[in-house]
Amino acid sequence: MTVLIAGGGIGGLTLALSLHQIGVPCRVFETVSALKPLGVGINVLPHAVRELIELGLLDRLDGIGVRTRELAFFSKHGKPIWSEPRGLEAGYRWPQFSVHRGKLQQILLDAVIERLGPDNVLTSHHLTGWSETPDGIRADFVDKATGAAQLSHDGTLLIAADGIHSAIRERLYPQEGAPLWNGRILWRGITPSDAFLSGRTMIMAGHEVLKFVCYPISDQPDADGQFLINWVAERHMPPTYQWRREDYNRTARLDEFLPWFADWQFDWLDVPALIRDCPHSYEYPLVDRDPVSQWTFGRVTLMGDAAHPMYPIGSNGASQAILDARVLTREILRFGEVPAALHAYEAERRPATTDLVMLNRRNGPEQVMQIVEERAPEGFDVVTDVLSQQELEDIAANYKRVAGFQVEGLNAKPPIVPTVELPQPSSAG
Repeated sequence: MTVLIAGGGIGGLTLALSLHQIGVPCRVFETVSALKPLGVGINVLPHAVRELIELGLLDRLDGIGVRTRELAFFSKHGKPIWSEPRGLEAGYRWPQFSVHRGKLQQILLDAVIERLGPDNVLTSHHLTGWSETPDGIRADFVDKATGAAQLSHDGTLLIAADGIHSAIRERLYPQEGAPLWNGRILWRGITPSDAFLSGRTMIMAGHEVLKFVCYPISDQPDADGQFLINWVAERHMPPTYQWRREDYNRTARLDEFLPWFADWQFDWLDVPALIRDCPHSYEYPLVDRDPVSQWTFGRVTLMGDAAHPMYPIGSNGASQAILDARVLTREILRFGEVPAALHAYEAERRPATTDLVMLNRRNGPEQVMQIVEERAPEGFDVVTDVLSQQELEDIAANYKRVAGFQVEGLNAKPPIVPTVELPQPSSAG
């Protein structure tokens, strides 16, 4: 029998590759008619990169992204607050990657098609319901664009990897409603521009009310010597602001947010120029959901953003979906394609991600910028006049602990999915 995976995003595709790695048949169902490399930049942290490397994807990652060298926090005046090495430079055995989200999804999709075959990725299949059978589960689908019914599919387990607007979660929690907006708006884009700082630096500047994040997502310059720089501008809106709640992803209007950053011209980065020179920018609300007390219902469980959507703070959303996929695979290897595997997976992952969702609501490691803003709104000469070195180190260390990527602990940790020797087909005599 086959594990049914609803959703062809980063989590669902990683799960498909992982199950194939241990010899468990699976099939991916995706609502859209064609999976395309959409989106903007994301970071994949070393604990998740490790898992992708163990799936044989290191060369492909190097082909699409940048090995992040450092993370640096700055005040709204462009003054340094805190910086720390990342990836190999921090002592991890695995790099951190800054990549285009759509390109990461594409290399995962290409690998799934190569290894599992194109027949195991079904597009235009939107899940509408399921029922348990004597020996498994049956899932029903429609083509959402036309409303036409698709064939039902039988499997052993049904995994909800269908994102923050999960159809499966909605059926399990029908009273939950829309994702929760916290009053912040993100404007995002990718701009060809000059390199800054080390050329592989991820920066965050500002504070809780007004913030700017950027990092390169191309490793080589174009013909004009420029690199693709992913950026995020964020504003915590006043209570009177009327957000267009029907639009979760709309084209941005520069006049609505550029003026707030007009004087953010630092000697190492021109923020307004990055925004102005962007070919296409988009607006998103900053949303998540409250953690739930149960992911697993019989032969169905949640993973990724369907299970624990979180604010994009600390670069952890995609990384946690990858970890979900690997832990779930390990438990299926241990117990088989049965509910016990889903319960064991949930017992490990739900408490860990609940802690992370709540920590991200408190700004995670980015709280250093807010503390500096509150203590020295007019600026400072040396950050340790405002925030002690010990405070800086404690905030950074606590986030790594909760997110599960402390250097020594991760380096010493055995692989999540143990090596499996699959039976080889016998050769003809």
